[in-house]
Amino acid sequence: MLSPPTEESPSALAPVRTERQNLIERWAARHGVDAARRLAEAEDLADAVAAEITPDNTVDTYAKSWRVWTRFCNSTGLPEREGSRGALVAFVTWMLREGRQNGTGYAPSSASTHLAAAVVELRGRGVKVSGDDQAEARAALDGLAVKLLQAGERRGRGQAVGADIDGLRAVARACPDTLTGDRDKALVLTGFSYASRSQDPAGLLAGDVTLHPRGMVVAVLTGKTKHSVRNAKIRYADDPEVCPVRAWTAYRARLVAEHGEQWADLSTPAFVGIDRWGHVTGGMGPDAVTRAIKRISQRAGVPIAWTGHSLRIGLASTARRKGRDGIAIADQGGWARHSRSMLGYMQIDDGWDDNASAGLT
Repeated sequence: MLSPPTEESPSALAPVRTERQNLIERWAARHGVDAARRLAEAEDLADAVAAEITPDNTVDTYAKSWRVWTRFCNSTGLPEREGSRGALVAFVTWMLREGRQNGTGYAPSSASTHLAAAVVELRGRGVKVSGDDQAEARAALDGLAVKLLQAGERRGRGQAVGADIDGLRAVARACPDTLTGDRDKALVLTGFSYASRSQDPAGLLAGDVTLHPRGMVVAVLTGKTKHSVRNAKIRYADDPEVCPVRAWTAYRARLVAEHGEQWADLSTPAFVGIDRWGHVTGGMGPDAVTRAIKRISQRAGVPIAWTGHSLRIGLASTARRKGRDGIAIADQGGWARHSRSMLGYMQIDDGWDDNASAGLT
């Protein structure tokens, strides 16, 4: 759920503050000054909680989408602080036709994100945006997206390719016998096993990974939902070559042996950056994880290079192909049960085997 923006300029906050002051005055008239003060403090707490639970990447999306909205307003001469039906429909039309900075149109999925975030930003600035008007803009966006498909125009990168078992074996064999190679192998094999996003291994500390007689437990604390914050259990693999538990223990043991006992501290990053000379540079960020996964897959000769989302897609599609229960897959990967995105990943394989027309004739 989109939350209100957390940082605003004084001019942007003015309508919000005026509305809040009017609300406090109504509370005072209705309940008395002391009750109004306590209600105002509760509102401040609610604002602080919203800011606290809003992920950084969501805040970044709001800021980016507001910049797209302001470019649209500058291009069309429409006022920034109006969210009328016509303005919103014009916004999505503009985005699909010419909205990107290079003059080309956005992919419908990107336009949908910018529409939702721009509406949140408008409301956060005190602009009244009707739910019906927003719904009409979204209906216009959906209709225009169909027109693009009918014209044979497909925009966007499409879904990332999913990692698979053959690819994991190729990665394991291509990793050099160095600390970087051990780190790469552990990053990919463990990430696949708990369907990681790029931010997940970047956010892990050594203490978030604990060994167990049957494998290891990864405490994923960087998720955006109550489902994605989880303790993912990873068992020893039957094939030692692609065993995530063995890869993790080998990597961490080598890190301590080559760079000192300080890396045995549970508060150190789980996955470290390593430069070309073998120096440890600190923890890996999400972008570094994404770049590493692409580089690792290219080194292994994977036909289509993996992205930061390939491990996540790969766990869902491969587990489904192996007959794993959908609920078990959801719990392991941190999806809500019957998640549409998870089911979409599974459909990569289900479209042939679990096909309504198969075997009818």
